[in-house]
Amino acid sequence: MCSPEEVALLRLEEVFSATLARVSSLVLQPLLLATPEPADARARECLRLLQQLHRSSQQLWEVTEESLRSLRERLRCPDAVGLDGLLLLRGADRILQAHVEYIEAYTGCVVVQAFQKAVKRSSEYWRGQRQALRQLLAGTGSEGAAGTAGTALAQVLRQPLAQHLQQYVLLLLSLSDTVGEHHPARELVVRAAALFGDLQLFMRQALDQAEATQALGPTLGGRLSDVLCTPAHRLLQDSQDVPVTVAPLRAERVLLFDDALVLLQGHSVHSFDLKLLWLEPGQDGRAFRLVTPEDEFSFCAKDPQGQAVWQWKVAQAVCQALRGKKDFPVLGAGPGPPEPPACRCGAYTFRGEGRLCQATYEGEWCRGRPHGKGTLKWPDGRNHVGDFCRGLEHGFGIHLVPQASEDKFECYKCHWREGSMHGYGICEYSTDEVYKGYFQAGLRHGFGVLESAPQAPRPCKYTGHWERDQRSGYGVEDDRERGERYIGMWQADQRHGPGVVVTQAGVSYQGTFQADKMLGPGLLLSEDDSLYEGCFTRDLTITGRGKVTFPNGFTLEGSFGGGAGRGLHAQGVLDTAALPPDPGSTCKRQLGRGVLPVESRWQGVYGPFQDFVQAGCPGELQEGLLGFHVQSSRELRKSREYLCCDRTPHEDGPGSVEEMLEELLRHREPRALLQYLGKALSNALHPLGKLLRTLTLTFQATYAGVGANKHLQGMAQEEVKQHARELWASYRGLLRVALQRKGQTLEDEDAETRDLRVHGLVLPLVLPSFYPELFTLYLLLHEKEDGLYSQGIASLSLFPDTKLLEFLEVQKHLWPLKDLTLTTNQRHSLVRDKCFLSATECLQKMITTVDPREKLEVLEKTYREIEATVSRVLGREHKLPMDDLLPLLLYVVARARIQHLGAEIHLTRDLMDPSHAGGLYDFLLTALESCYQHIQKEDMRLPRPGRHQPWEAW
Repeated sequence: MCSPEEVALLRLEEVFSATLARVSSLVLQPLLLATPEPADARARECLRLLQQLHRSSQQLWEVTEESLRSLRERLRCPDAVGLDGLLLLRGADRILQAHVEYIEAYTGCVVVQAFQKAVKRSSEYWRGQRQALRQLLAGTGSEGAAGTAGTALAQVLRQPLAQHLQQYVLLLLSLSDTVGEHHPARELVVRAAALFGDLQLFMRQALDQAEATQALGPTLGGRLSDVLCTPAHRLLQDSQDVPVTVAPLRAERVLLFDDALVLLQGHSVHSFDLKLLWLEPGQDGRAFRLVTPEDEFSFCAKDPQGQAVWQWKVAQAVCQALRGKKDFPVLGAGPGPPEPPACRCGAYTFRGEGRLCQATYEGEWCRGRPHGKGTLKWPDGRNHVGDFCRGLEHGFGIHLVPQASEDKFECYKCHWREGSMHGYGICEYSTDEVYKGYFQAGLRHGFGVLESAPQAPRPCKYTGHWERDQRSGYGVEDDRERGERYIGMWQADQRHGPGVVVTQAGVSYQGTFQADKMLGPGLLLSEDDSLYEGCFTRDLTITGRGKVTFPNGFTLEGSFGGGAGRGLHAQGVLDTAALPPDPGSTCKRQLGRGVLPVESRWQGVYGPFQDFVQAGCPGELQEGLLGFHVQSSRELRKSREYLCCDRTPHEDGPGSVEEMLEELLRHREPRALLQYLGKALSNALHPLGKLLRTLTLTFQATYAGVGANKHLQGMAQEEVKQHARELWASYRGLLRVALQRKGQTLEDEDAETRDLRVHGLVLPLVLPSFYPELFTLYLLLHEKEDGLYSQGIASLSLFPDTKLLEFLEVQKHLWPLKDLTLTTNQRHSLVRDKCFLSATECLQKMITTVDPREKLEVLEKTYREIEATVSRVLGREHKLPMDDLLPLLLYVVARARIQHLGAEIHLTRDLMDPSHAGGLYDFLLTALESCYQHIQKEDMRLPRPGRHQPWEAW
C-alpha cells in the first residue's frame, strides 16, 4: 500500500507540471514571439538567454512528467512497483540537473534584466496579462508583491519553482521518517531529501548573486558595466559592502566574482583568474596575501570580522572555480573551512617584462609558479614543453626555436636545471648539425658528439670533451673533406697539446699542436712504414734536424728542408748497414701510446656516472644518465602545436633505481654475477649498458673508417683493457651504494683480485662491442706476416698426409697410419687431411669466439686431442716432449688453414689474463706462435720433394 506522502508527491507533481505548461504558454512563448531579432549585441544576448530559459523550462517539464508517470504507476500497482522504482528517488540526479539548468538560465536573465527589457518592447501586451500573472502566482505568497510587469514576470518564473522545491523537501523528509531503517529504498529517500535541500540553498544563493551582479552595473558606469556585468560573472563580494585595502596596489574598489578577482584603480581594471589565485594567511591575523603568476597582494580589512569574510569568500570562490564555475553543491557547502589546493592546472599569458613577456603557459602550477608538466609558447613561435619547477624549466624538456627560414627550427631535447640546459641532451640545429651530449648552465660541457650533415660544405664529426661550449680536453675530430682524423687534446676549440693525425692517404703524424697547428718535434709515418723523427713547421713541412728510418732498415740522419714546389731536401748520413727488419717490427711503430695516457682519454664519459654514484644514485638523475627517446624534430616541424615530450618507459628498461640496486644485491655469487653483468651490459638503458654503448661509440669514432690504421693498434688494445677496468669500477660503485642503503660497507679488493675480475668477468663481456674495429687493426698490423703465412699454408697444403708428416720430420712411430702396410707410391696417393682430424677440427674453432680465454681453451683442447691421438697410436698414455709436440702442432696448424692466424695470436696475447703468464696457456700460445713464424719462412713457402726442413730453428 502506498503512503500518504507518495499520494501528496503525486498531487505536487501534477500541480507543478500544469504550472510549467501554463508558464510556457502564457509567458515564455509570448516573450520569444514578441522579441524580434535584435541588431545590437546586448539585445541579442538577452534573446539568447530567453531562448535558453525556454529550453530549460521544457526539459524541466519533460522530466517532471516522467516522474509523474512513475508515481502513477506506483499508486496503480504498489505490489508490482516498489518505492525504489520512483524516478524521483532512483533518478534524483537527473531531476536535480534539470532544476539546476533552469536556475542558471533564469539567473542569467536576471543579471542582464532580460525581463524588464522584454516588457518594454511590448508593455501594452503585458499590462493586459496582469490578471493571468496573478493567477499563476496564486498560492505562492507573492501575488501581492508583483509591482511592475517585469517584476511580475520574474516572480512568475521563479516563485512556483521555489515553492515546489520547498514542498519537495518537506514531503521527502516526511517519507524518510515513515520508511523503516531496513527498508531497501531508505537510502534513496534520504539521499533525495538531502539533494533537494541543497538545491534550495543553491537557488537562494544563485538568486542573491544574480541580483547583486545586476545591481552592480549602475555603480560602475557604461564601459565597466558592459565588461563586468555579464551572464558569465556572478558577484560574490564588493569592497563597498565590506571595506578592504590592497597593497602595494592602491585599489579603489575590489570585486570578487565567481571566476575572477577584479581590482579597480581609476580607469584601470586588473582582473585575476581565480583558478590561478593562491591565498596565504598573514601573520598578524588581520591580513592575508594573494599570489598570482606575476603579482602578490596583501589584503587587509578594518576589523577581524571583515577580514574573515573576505578570506572565507575568496577561498570558497577559488575552490568552486577549480571545481567548475557553476558547480553544485552551493558555494561554502561542506564541513570546515575551505583549503584550495596548492597544485592545480591552468593557462596564463604573462604580461610583465622579461623572458616570459607575452608567453603563454599551460599546465601544472604550484603557489603562483609553473610547477610540474606544462607547455610554454611565445608569440615568435618558440615553444617549450616539459617539466617546470618554481617557474623555471627544470627536468626534461623540449625547446623549439624557429629560424628566419620558414621550415627551419632548432630543437633542443634536453634536461634542464633552473631554466638552463643541464645534463644530457640532443640538439638539432638549423645548420643541420646535431649535438648529443652533456650541458651545463646552457652550454655544451662534458662529453658530447657534434656531427654535421653529410651535405654540409665541410662535413665533420667531433667526439670528445667540451668546456663552456668549446672543444677542450681529449677528443676525436673526423674531417671528411680532407680525409683525415685528429686524435688528441683540445683547448678553446682548437687542437692544442699532444695529438695524432691519420689520413686516408696512409700518412700519420704525431706531435704537439699549438693553436690548431702541429709545431716542433714529432713523428711522421708514411704508408710504406718509413718513419721520420724530427721537427715540423706549422704547415706540417719537415725542417731542421731529423732522422728517417726506411722499411728496409736503412736510416738517413741529418738536416731536412723544403718548400712549396721545391720538394724535400736532405743533407746527412745514409746508413745501409742495418739488416732488414723482420715483419713483426711494425708493431714497434705505434702512435699515441705514452703521449696520450689511456687513463685520461674518456673521463668525460665516466664523469656523469661517477657523479650519479657519488650522489647515492638519486632517482631524479637516472633519466639524465640513461638518456631518453623522443620524436625527431623533423616530425615536430610538421605540427608544432602538438609538441610533446612523453617518454614511455621501455619494457626492457632497468626500472627504478631501487629495483636496479636490489637486483644487483641478489646477484653477487660468481655464477649469478656473470649472468647479471651480461644482462646489464647488454641493456642499453641500464647504467652499465649505457656506459658500454657510449664507449663503443667513442671506439668506433676513433678507430673505424680513417682511424683503421695499423699504427693505432696499441692505443686501441690498451683502451679496451682500460674500459674493462673502468666498467668493473663502475659496477663496484653501484654495489657500494646498494650496500650503503642496507647499512653495510663494501670491502676493498686488492690489485690481484681486481685484475682477475676484470679479465675473467668483464673483458669477455665487453670485447664483442669493440671486436670488429680492434680485430681490423690487428689484421692491418700483421698483414705482411699473415701474407707470408698464407703462402706457406698454400704450399704445405699440396702435400698428402704422409708426405707432410715426413717433411715435418714427425717421428714415424707417432703416425696414426703406421698400422697400414704402404709403399712409398701408395703413401703419396692417400686421401688428404685425415691424420689428427679431431685436433684439426678443434683448432679451427679458435676463430668462432672473441674471448681470449676461450681461444686459449680451444688451444689447450687441441693439445689434448693431439696427445690422445698419439696415445691411441702407441697404445698407452703418452706425454709429448717439446721435440715431438712442435712438429705435430705444426702439422695440425697447416691442416687447420686458419686465416689471419697472426692477428688471432697477437690479439689473444695482448688481451690474455696476466695470471696465465708462465702457465700452460702461455706455453701453448708460444708454441702456436712458433709454428706461425716457422710457416712464414722461405723454406716452408717453397718446399721441394725430398728436401727435409731442419729443426734447429726451433
